[in-house]
Amino acid sequence: MVEFFYHSTKEDFLGLNIKNADVERLAAEVAGLTGESKTEAIRRALDERKGRLAGRVATRSRHDAVRRFLEREIWPLIPPEELGRRTGKRRREAILGYGREGV
Repeated sequence: MVEFFYHSTKEDFLGLNIKNADVERLAAEVAGLTGESKTEAIRRALDERKGRLAGRVATRSRHDAVRRFLEREIWPLIPPEELGRRTGKRRREAILGYGREGV
């Protein structure tokens, strides 16, 4: 169980009371490995996780942007008779410019 205590002052802060033996153990282990306090170990772990999660959002938005670009700019250029057609190895290599002599 984790309890939050909120206290408003000039600089807002959030008190955290951890009542989970596994979290306490992990915090102590990480703090011991790094030489940090348990509080600093938890702060860094949360900061790193936040960064990874933010990276996922950025990756997702990049993926969406690429897909929108393909839908608007590239896919309309594909001749209708080619849409949905499977492309064999020889045709793929010809499209990419591969030949007997290489590229």
